Amino acid sequence: MAYQPIDNYALIGNMRTSALVGVNGSIDWLCFPHFDSPSIFAAILDDEQGGFFQISPSVADGVTTKQLYWPETNVLVTRFFTTKGVAELVDFMPVVRGEGDERQHRVVRRLTMVRGNMDFSLECRPAFDYARSQGEVVITGRGVIFRGPGLHMALSGQPPFTSLEAGDGHAAPGAASAFHLEENESLTFVLHQIPEDAGCSPAVPDQESEELFRSTVNFWRKWIGKSTYKGRWREMVHRSALTLKMLTFDPTGAIVAAPTAGLPEDVGGERNWDYRYTWIRDAAFTLYALQRIGFTEEAGCFMHWIEARTREPNPDGSLQIMYGIDGRHDLTETTLDHLKGYRGSRPVRVGNGACNQLQLDIYGELMDSVYLYNKHGAPISHDFWVQLRKLINWVVDNWQREDKGIWEMRGGSRHFTYSKLMCWVALDRGLRLAEKRSFPADRERWLAARDAVYEEIMTQGWNQDRGAFVQSYGSDALDASNLLMPLTFFVAPMDKRMLSTLDEILKPPQQGGLVSNSLTHRYNVNTSGDGLAGEEATFNICSFWLVEALTRAGRTDPKRLEDARLMFERMLGYANHVGLYSEETGPCGEALGNFPQAFTHLALISAAVNLDKELE
Repeated sequence: MAYQPIDNYALIGNMRTSALVGVNGSIDWLCFPHFDSPSIFAAILDDEQGGFFQISPSVADGVTTKQLYWPETNVLVTRFFTTKGVAELVDFMPVVRGEGDERQHRVVRRLTMVRGNMDFSLECRPAFDYARSQGEVVITGRGVIFRGPGLHMALSGQPPFTSLEAGDGHAAPGAASAFHLEENESLTFVLHQIPEDAGCSPAVPDQESEELFRSTVNFWRKWIGKSTYKGRWREMVHRSALTLKMLTFDPTGAIVAAPTAGLPEDVGGERNWDYRYTWIRDAAFTLYALQRIGFTEEAGCFMHWIEARTREPNPDGSLQIMYGIDGRHDLTETTLDHLKGYRGSRPVRVGNGACNQLQLDIYGELMDSVYLYNKHGAPISHDFWVQLRKLINWVVDNWQREDKGIWEMRGGSRHFTYSKLMCWVALDRGLRLAEKRSFPADRERWLAARDAVYEEIMTQGWNQDRGAFVQSYGSDALDASNLLMPLTFFVAPMDKRMLSTLDEILKPPQQGGLVSNSLTHRYNVNTSGDGLAGEEATFNICSFWLVEALTRAGRTDPKRLEDARLMFERMLGYANHVGLYSEETGPCGEALGNFPQAFTHLALISAAVNLDKELE
């Protein structure tokens, strides 16, 4: 089976894990039972070995499809149109809150013949443990049992199934079924975990299937109904919010950067990372975005998760930049050399070696999220403050070090301007929080360090010849992360230095800038020396950061505000057919990198809220 474009997929999930469903009705990515568990379907990373679960019309030609989310939900509808009629495949994962039997966490696929009649085929080939283990397939009267190492899955359904041996271009064995549906007939298939000695659950009757569907629809509608956003781009903002909620690991409140691993930033290249973990930076930005539109419960859950991490610092008192969704520290990076990678993009990595990098910016993002939560959510506790105070003192002692930066450079440590900026934010928000809550703090020491960071950025982070804040001290390379300077209140958005930096970034790459028709590079790989081979596409979050910077500058310059709106609305056109964004947009407008990307969706929300505010 050929690789689909990355943006041909939609996401379903239950805040435990998630699955990518292609427009052809194939689930090509699913880790089970959790986001960072080994995959059982990974055809998106290897079309022969990865495993998949497809339901589609039997005819090979003349099929057109349409895919959409049920309004204000994460329930997915894929419609098949043929000369025989119209069929509808509804995919969802019922949401189960709290702990309980893992069998409650399941993928439900309900196929209904809307008009006419049609023949269908079903093929399910789980490839356990990232396709490193072949499972055993057992056909039963109720469905199929797939037994893998440490994980046993069952597919319940009514039609008779036949077993499939490995072969015909597929390394994993599986099961298949062929069946016919007349108008108004429907079948429901449920994939779920079972204990080692258990069998399939009974096939789900139509009434129960309808109840599962309605309860899942109602859950998502009720959640998004809490949104306070009433602005111009409500549908896209709500789709982004629903996506971010889907990327939340409900048991701990952690938020994954993306639900996938190994999708390339450059097709055929080596920039293929595992994003199924919780970056302090990404999660803090996510909470900022959700809080802006009324979702404070998520912030509270994440604060509990963060507080737990502050109680288990590294021996030197620092934090890791990322953790497992359960809080684990060990994210050892390995390569899956048996997988071909998406369209030949190797190596396929799981785990993430960047977890041990020094990235000084995380303390600023962390303290900013705590400050905002204390302001808009709930007052933080004294015990939490004690841990935060230790981190701020660590920043005072360490802000002058070189680090790897926000983009996790693998080409050596430097004095990155953005890292220093966020050290300033950490100290500034610590001082503000101490003042707001009358917490005990070494105010004079913090204040002296904050002012020293400010002075250094203004002298060494500014390149007079370039007329811009630059990526690192002594360089002349631009970096889109510096667009956050006015967003964090480090400089005024109309400051001459900031406006000059904006103008430099807005130039096309051929003239030394970073922007190509609203699409923004995070930096120039040819001048930044990130330690990796290959090219890189434009980075979607940077375009939304640029929108925000222009929006704030537009308070005194109507043209910049109009530019911000046009750029924002142009970026809306780069979402896929169901409103999802990947990490990057390629030279032909294609989605690249892990998908969907929390970073992009949170930036869209923030840009929309601030742009709405200024336009009013």
